[in-house]
Amino acid sequence: MMMMMMRVCAVLQDCADQLTVLGNIISGTHRDTRAATTVISEHISMVLQQNRAAELHLKEAREGQAEGSGESQAVHEAVHELHRTQRELEHMLMDSPISSDYITKVQSDRRFAARLICELLTELKEEGTFSSLIHTVDEQMRTKAQLQDIIHSEAEDRLRIKTLQKQLLDINRETKLQIQESDKIVAHLEDQLQEKKVKKNLKEKYMSNSTQLLVYQGQKLNSHIEGQLAAQIEMLKTKMIDEEKANKELEVFLKNTQASLEKQLDYWMERYDNDTEDKQRELTTVKTNKSNNLAQLQDLAKKYQDCEQVIIEDRQEKEEQRKQLEREQLQRKAAIKIQSWWRGTLVRKCLGPFKKPKKPKQKKDKKGKKK
Repeated sequence: MMMMMMRVCAVLQDCADQLTVLGNIISGTHRDTRAATTVISEHISMVLQQNRAAELHLKEAREGQAEGSGESQAVHEAVHELHRTQRELEHMLMDSPISSDYITKVQSDRRFAARLICELLTELKEEGTFSSLIHTVDEQMRTKAQLQDIIHSEAEDRLRIKTLQKQLLDINRETKLQIQESDKIVAHLEDQLQEKKVKKNLKEKYMSNSTQLLVYQGQKLNSHIEGQLAAQIEMLKTKMIDEEKANKELEVFLKNTQASLEKQLDYWMERYDNDTEDKQRELTTVKTNKSNNLAQLQDLAKKYQDCEQVIIEDRQEKEEQRKQLEREQLQRKAAIKIQSWWRGTLVRKCLGPFKKPKKPKQKKDKKGKKK
């Protein structure tokens, strides 16, 4: 155990010596780095110029997108380029080996490590423990965690600031667009107002001229109508005089015609009476002839009925004779059929005169022998 403690103490002492030598080396290097600082400054200036160019490119791309050209790919590329230049600049500023901040940080870390090693050596030599190391490591872990939280919150704040800046830019852009639209609307409304004023003036002039023209036309039309009415009045007066003359002549003509018609009426009345008497006599003669003809007609009708009765009786008698003849013919045919049937029956059955004669016995015996 003691050997292990001695080895650890030797290693820690060696580390402390190396840290002391490293501090001397860094101090000498810091005094001889003016030329390198110039080179780094030029490189940083170049990166800053690239960063500004990327910012200008991003601004142009966003303006083009706001105008409606739809260059989303160009905006994405500009944002990526800006982030790359910012990271490169931060890396150069924080991790440059010849920057004063970097050297100060290295010296601070070296002194902290040297102090920690010295305290640990003293504790190991006196007490044989390394609780100070554990306590220091825990404290550094807490400090690092706090720094990480601070860095994380700072990153979130930066992201929030960028988001707010972007929203502010969008709001400004929308406000500008709204102002432009409002200006356009105002200009359009002013143009419409001016146009309506011009139209109103033209309409008023047109209405005034048209009203005057209508009044003039009405006056001329009224004077023309008055002249026509006066001419019509004169013409009607002339026609009235002519009508009065024609009425008088027509009255004389009608009186003469009435006298002539009265004479004709008397003539026709007298002729009507004469013709009526003649027609009455003719009617009496016709009635007498009608009565005579009616008596003759009745005689002829009676004769016709008698003749018709004789004809009907003759027809009935002939019909009965025809039916009697048909019955006799049917009876004759039936008798012939019956006789034929009976004769056929006698022939088939060999009855009556058609009966077969009997054969002699000898012939029968001969026939029996032959069999």
